[in-house]
Amino acid sequence: MSSVVRKFCSYHTLKKRLPILRWLPQYSLQWLRMDLLAGLTVGLTVVPQGLAYAEIAGLPVQYGLYSSFMGCFVYCLLGTSKDITLGPTAIMSLLVASYANHDPVYAVLLAFLCGCIQLAMGILQLGFLVDFISYPVIKGFTSSAALTIGFGQVKNILGLRDIPRQFFREVYFTFYHIAETRLGDLVLGLSSLLLLVLLKMMKNHLPKRSHRLPLLDRVCHAIVHFAGTARNAVVVITASLIAFCFECQNQHVFTLTGKSTQGLPPFRLPAFSDTASNRTVSFSEMLQNFGAGLAVVPLVGFLESIAIAKAFASQNNYRIDPNQELLAIGSTNILGSLVSSYPVTGSFGRTAVNSQTGVCSPAGGIVTELDLLPFLASFLGCFWEIQYGILAGIALSGIILLFNIARPEMKISDYSTVVVQFQSGLNFPAVEYVSDLLYRRVLEASPPRCVILDGLHVSSIDYTTVNGLRELIQTFQQHNVSLLFSNFRPKILSILTSAEIEGLRYFESTETALGYLHGDDPTHELDDSEKPLLNQTERLYS
Repeated sequence: MSSVVRKFCSYHTLKKRLPILRWLPQYSLQWLRMDLLAGLTVGLTVVPQGLAYAEIAGLPVQYGLYSSFMGCFVYCLLGTSKDITLGPTAIMSLLVASYANHDPVYAVLLAFLCGCIQLAMGILQLGFLVDFISYPVIKGFTSSAALTIGFGQVKNILGLRDIPRQFFREVYFTFYHIAETRLGDLVLGLSSLLLLVLLKMMKNHLPKRSHRLPLLDRVCHAIVHFAGTARNAVVVITASLIAFCFECQNQHVFTLTGKSTQGLPPFRLPAFSDTASNRTVSFSEMLQNFGAGLAVVPLVGFLESIAIAKAFASQNNYRIDPNQELLAIGSTNILGSLVSSYPVTGSFGRTAVNSQTGVCSPAGGIVTELDLLPFLASFLGCFWEIQYGILAGIALSGIILLFNIARPEMKISDYSTVVVQFQSGLNFPAVEYVSDLLYRRVLEASPPRCVILDGLHVSSIDYTTVNGLRELIQTFQQHNVSLLFSNFRPKILSILTSAEIEGLRYFESTETALGYLHGDDPTHELDDSEKPLLNQTERLYS
């Protein structure tokens, strides 16, 4: 017991749980300079994004700002990625809009509960659970969210009010009221989009900076690079100044977000009850109202963050710890809820800005074939209800996975002797399928032929499979033909032999098994049709 306590309290364990202890001793002035540049650039980006994301979440604009600052402090202590930044994101804001009913009390409580669940997952080392959610499900959800969020901004560009948020109704009423478009909002919106594109193109076509250039050229290069990197902030600041100038002239040309609460939010626990329609909603009722959101929001938040962290870790040649990331995200959401934050996760856009500006430490703060089905299920389902889209994609992925287990891929070489090589595992749902296939292809043929089962790729076997093979051997014996086994791994072979299957015959190679079938004469000269098969099998076996 004492050794366990010492191990838990050791400096090694402390460094694992507080990653800042790994990189802080190596910190340098060069790192500080790059981190300051990256932090300033991201800071200019996060303010306008926070305001926009709060609108997507259906909350007052100040809640986007409340959700933006806690992540940089917590992740600096607990995170394992130097690039990622935590804060409000488009996808998470869309989820909050779905499950918080545009009520700040629900949104803040959801952040607290989301953090508790993610923290518990990290403590229990459950980071591996994301391996069971396929890429098409994630891709379908994110594509659907991108389309939903993108079209959701059309009404704002057109200056339309009182448009429903449910996607299909939003599309209908946007086109229905399109004649009410405000010209000022349309011009400013399109001009902002054009400026964003131009700034991005300017940055992408910048020549490589050289110290040989004159000072003026280097200054211009730096200005263009900075403007292109922080283009979101540049556009928002420019548009805000234009709107301010018109308002000062008492010309109400644009639709404004309105006033926001001044100062920092109060530091307090989230409310565990709410008042609605002159009655008090209890904590248990709030949990029921969240429904599937208590599972979807923490999981999607972790998925989005870990996907971004892995992508940039691979690009910049370092590794991350998924379980530690869970601890970091969970802690951020719990502490963020104390300052009125709604759920946050890793932001791809701000992380890209962070990485491109040379951050040195966390202090800087469609697949083919079967995969198309879960992608479409998630993509289309998320337009109706987000939780249904994700669950539909996961369910369909599970069905496809089970189908592949029940219908394993097999390479069948049909010569004078049939050789069946399993290209994947052999599990009990597949036994009946294999038996039926051999019965139709071999035993019902005229005349019936012998079969060699090549188990080179079989890595596991269970009791039901063993019994199925026993019955298969008996069926072959009744038809007076041989069923032989070759190339099975020692572990699998020991299970088969310990089952004492009557009539089991095993050979170390397919060549030996074929020699046995030709009159027990290992020196038998094989015909030309069998030689290519043997050469291929020997290569695989070696």
